[in-house]
Amino acid sequence: MNLAYQRRVAARLLKCGLDRVWIDDRTEIQERIGEAVTRDDVRHLIVQKFIRKHQKKGISRGRARHRDAQRAKGRQRGHGSRRGHGKARTPKKEAWMTRIRALRDELRGLRVAGTLTASQYRHYYRRAKGGMYNSRAHLRSHMQTDGIEVKQ
Repeated sequence: MNLAYQRRVAARLLKCGLDRVWIDDRTEIQERIGEAVTRDDVRHLIVQKFIRKHQKKGISRGRARHRDAQRAKGRQRGHGSRRGHGKARTPKKEAWMTRIRALRDELRGLRVAGTLTASQYRHYYRRAKGGMYNSRAHLRSHMQTDGIEVKQ
C-alpha cells in the first residue's frame, strides 16, 4: 500500500523529515492509515500512536570518554598526537612557575634543616629568581661546588 501522502502529512505534523516517520506495519492498521485523507485524520492516527517519529540518532561520546580516561593516565600523548609546539602545550610562564616553586621549596627545606644560613639562603634565592638554575639537582650541584654539604 502506498502511504507516501500520509507520511508527508505526518512529517509536517510531527515537525520532522520523511525518513523519521514510523508507520505501523500491521496490515489492518495500514488499511486504516490508507483511508486517512485529511490532516485531521492523520493527527488522530498520531494520537493513537499508529504513526510516530523515530528518535534522532546522536553521536556517541563513549569513544571520547575512553580516550579522555586514557589521557588522564598519560597515554596517547606521544609525538603523533601532539598539535602545537612545546611552548604552546605548557606555556613559558607555567614552566617557570613549576620550576621556581620547586627551587624555592628546596631552599626553604635546606634553611629549615640548618644547612643554609640566612645570607646563603638569600644569595641562592636571588640567583634562582634570576633564572640561574634549571632544577633542584642543578641548584644542589652549584651548592656542592660552593662547598655546602647537601644530602641527595
